[in-house]
Amino acid sequence: MKKLIYSLLVFCSLSSCELEEFPKASASEKDIFGTESGLKTYAYSFYNNLPSGTTAYRLDAMADYGAVNSLNSFLQDGAYSAETSSGWSWSALRNINHFIVKNNDPAVPESVRNHYNGLARFFRAYFYYDKLTTFGDVPWIDKPIGVDEEDVLFAKRDSRTIIIDKILEDLDFAYQNMTTNSSDGTTVTKWAALAFKSRVALFEGTYRKYHAQLNLQGTANKYLQSAADAALELMDKGPHRLNTAQGVSSSQRALFISDAPITTEVILAVALSKDLAILGDANWWWTSATYGPRYSLVRPFINTILNLDGTPYTGRAKFQSETFFEETQNRDYRLAQLIRTPGYKRDGVNTPPNFASYTYTGYQPIKYTLDPTLYDNSGLNTNNLPLIRYAEVLLNYAEAKAELGTLSTADWSRTIGALRARSGITGGLDALPTKVDPYLQNTFFPGINDPIILEVRRERQVELALEGFRFNDLRRWRRGELMAELPWTGIYVPALNEILDLDQDGKQDVVFYTGGTTAPTVPTGVARVALGGSANNFQTLTNDNHLEWFRAQKRTWYPDGRQYLYPIPASAIVKNQNLQQNPGW
Repeated sequence: MKKLIYSLLVFCSLSSCELEEFPKASASEKDIFGTESGLKTYAYSFYNNLPSGTTAYRLDAMADYGAVNSLNSFLQDGAYSAETSSGWSWSALRNINHFIVKNNDPAVPESVRNHYNGLARFFRAYFYYDKLTTFGDVPWIDKPIGVDEEDVLFAKRDSRTIIIDKILEDLDFAYQNMTTNSSDGTTVTKWAALAFKSRVALFEGTYRKYHAQLNLQGTANKYLQSAADAALELMDKGPHRLNTAQGVSSSQRALFISDAPITTEVILAVALSKDLAILGDANWWWTSATYGPRYSLVRPFINTILNLDGTPYTGRAKFQSETFFEETQNRDYRLAQLIRTPGYKRDGVNTPPNFASYTYTGYQPIKYTLDPTLYDNSGLNTNNLPLIRYAEVLLNYAEAKAELGTLSTADWSRTIGALRARSGITGGLDALPTKVDPYLQNTFFPGINDPIILEVRRERQVELALEGFRFNDLRRWRRGELMAELPWTGIYVPALNEILDLDQDGKQDVVFYTGGTTAPTVPTGVARVALGGSANNFQTLTNDNHLEWFRAQKRTWYPDGRQYLYPIPASAIVKNQNLQQNPGW
């Protein structure tokens, strides 16, 4: 939506100023809080806390399944510390709290005031969820703080139990009091509050279950049940459902490349507009050799995407030596909606993975990119960017119930079965899984022996790939090791110095050769990729002839688990010595 900035607000930190002061020659408090239009204008400022058209498509920039051209310092040994940490900012919260405290003018009907307070409390919950997942314990503040209130300014952190319960309390208020039932997908509704509650409660329930050192496992089920209840309430009473209008081959990707949010499924999105000159740059980021990180999905993740008959791809007899064309056949249609596969076209022309200047592994994402190449330069994207959608609610419900041990066959069919059916899968839609997939278990979740939980996790990582959930998922499941250990491998290379036709369309695409040797002469349009042979070349070949990227640079996940939380910035601790640093930092 067009983000309206409320110019009367003074955005500041907790320690520097108050939001009690208004600029001279501006509207009075009565003008703002005494009319519905004033409340609406103020409330629009909260939307600036959402990701933007230049960030909402890159929320999975750091994930185990994404090979990139430069490691985030968070994964480099000794490169990240309290001195380099950030995110301890509270100005957005101050803006929200000021609104809630001041929104009490009886000239505005109570139901209207409660609606906008519900919106404000949704955004307070959104703010605190980010702080909880980033830092763990943080101070709970529910009023604008003056510079003389030292007891609050220099308070200790509140426990995660206080924070999570306050978040859920805010979301309950939003759901119960917001009067917006439907929208064009760009404004928060009561259903967005309910969907977000299912996300938050699922995070907390599983975090407590799998982080035994917190000694909170006894309360995990409380939050898992809360997640299931919120999701089921939306499933039973809300207006949303899975989008299937474009068929099994296109319905999921349509959600991400349409200009207007497809509100059948999309509950909240960042919408762009050519007319309003509000554009994004997703194409530039996902196709450029220099602007983006050349993000390439990795083979262990691609291997978990099922066959169309519902069986594991890794059950195919020769899956380890299938060519790129072979491995993409008869697979879940989400594979072809996620990456460039044979048949993918740009400007009407078959377009295989771009080894000349982009992909390191052969698995080049297309989920957020528009197919015409004219969008590739700078910020020209007009497509909406979903932030909350109904598919996630189904997954939240299924996972919460699976973790509780209460997922029924009917639940499975309504959630995982429905998602797989939407993607063309024909088998296992109406029956709970009974066998563990050893590849999925050994590669991703060695501590999980329940086939239902394993399959729900498979479905989550496939359906929500690149949407910003992965790092938090790994943290709540206590599988952060994957950030360091998952091999950044790619397609099978059947031969060196042999020009390959990746998509079998009759046109030659790429040749791989040994670095340090003379590059082979190739026709125009054929990419040449050197493997090894140079200290600056991190692209190599595994012993079983798969591409591998960045083997030479070590990714680190500390054994003490410190990276499950970020360090509180050292500058914040200098100002408030009652703050205790997170363990390990």
